[in-house]
Order: sequence, then C-alpha cells, then structure tokens
Amino acid sequence: MTGSVDPLRAQFEAFKALPRDTPVHMLNLVRLKPQADYPESHPNHGRGMTGAEAYAAYGAESRDLFNSLGGKQIWAGRPETVVTGPADERWDIAFIAEYPNAGAFLAMVVHPDYREWVKHRQAAVEDSRLIRLAPVTPGPGFGE
Repeated sequence: MTGSVDPLRAQFEAFKALPRDTPVHMLNLVRLKPQADYPESHPNHGRGMTGAEAYAAYGAESRDLFNSLGGKQIWAGRPETVVTGPADERWDIAFIAEYPNAGAFLAMVVHPDYREWVKHRQAAVEDSRLIRLAPVTPGPGFGE
C-alpha cells in the first residue's frame, strides 16, 4: 500500500471550497519512515537522515511562517495503539494545529519558501492523515 503524504487535487479542492474565514483545527496523524527518502536532486540525499530527523527539519524551517500566520499547536500526543480501526495502522506523531482561518493555512502551503521546506516532510513521512476540523463547543455528555 502506498501511503498518503500529500493531498490529492480533489481533496485540496474540497478543502478550498469550505469557508476560508472561520477558525480551523487540523488533525495530523503521521507515520515516519525509518530513513528519510530525499530525491537525488535534494542536498540531503544520501546523508543518512532518519524520518524523525527530516520531520524535525520540516518543523524547524516552517515554524516562523506557521507562527506568523497565527498557527499554533493546541494538542499533541504520543500514539500508543489503535483500539478501534485497522490493526495495521500505527502513528508516530499525533497533534492538532489551530489556524485563525483556513486562509492562513492556504497562505502557508502556497508560500514559496514552504514549498521547499515541505520536501523534508515528503522525505520523512511514510503515511499520514490530515483532517480539517471545525472547532465546536462540546455539548453535554462525557465528563459532565
């Protein structure tokens, strides 16, 4: 099975068709490759970086842009096991990123520098899920 690393055109178009002026949360589930797989044309090709090291480089290089657009990580957890779902799914990283609006997320992913920085993510990630969430106020039920 080929992992999901980048959105398909139809998925990105569906994201863009939703309101752009409302806050969004982006659920990120990430499975890293043992070894980063950079294309031969990339300066890091053959340097022996792990997927975790390449993903850390992605975070370090994109952090200032993410912050300048109002992005922030509002939740992070270390996945331990899948309780409900495919038994072969495992994730190394799980977090929720918050953006003041979808326009901020779009501004980030089309930024010329980001297009270079995301190459670290592409080299690092074996499989991922990126799910747009509309923040809502929890209703009565659990915990009340």
